[in-house]
Amino acid sequence: MTDEEFAVFYAQAVRRLTGQLYVMTGDFHEAQDVVQEAFARAWAQRHRIDAERGPEAWVRTVAWRLAVSRWRRIVRGQRAWRRRDDATAGGEPDPAAVDLAAALRRMPARQRQCAALYYVCDLTVEQTAVETGLSAGTVKTHLSRARAKLALYLDDHVPAVEDRDA
Repeated sequence: MTDEEFAVFYAQAVRRLTGQLYVMTGDFHEAQDVVQEAFARAWAQRHRIDAERGPEAWVRTVAWRLAVSRWRRIVRGQRAWRRRDDATAGGEPDPAAVDLAAALRRMPARQRQCAALYYVCDLTVEQTAVETGLSAGTVKTHLSRARAKLALYLDDHVPAVEDRDA
């Protein structure tokens, strides 16, 4: 990938990837940090990254791994942070978005990641399996459990979703 191709790729993908990582992590600032770090690493590898083989998936995977590594290093700090109920400033958020974000944070990380990749990133089950390193059957299990938990956490206000890869 040339410098110019990378610049175009960055301009087209940074907002989308930040949104995807926000859904996966549940923390917008963390998503911004890990996406920027992943892009910095991609820049260093830009001549080896093949534009045809999915540089966006590469950056998303690196960003996810960075987020997981950060979580592991600061488990105690994260627990303390989660206990506080700190609303962000800047207007009233959409109640449905708040409910969804809270429901997603209650899920195990793998379920949240699979749900985000499938529903937000619009990947197929097979693509989600490749990106997460899980089998397609395991991804389907995570998606099924995620849907059940969302229905439970959101008090059955989640619209029915047809399985695209059934």
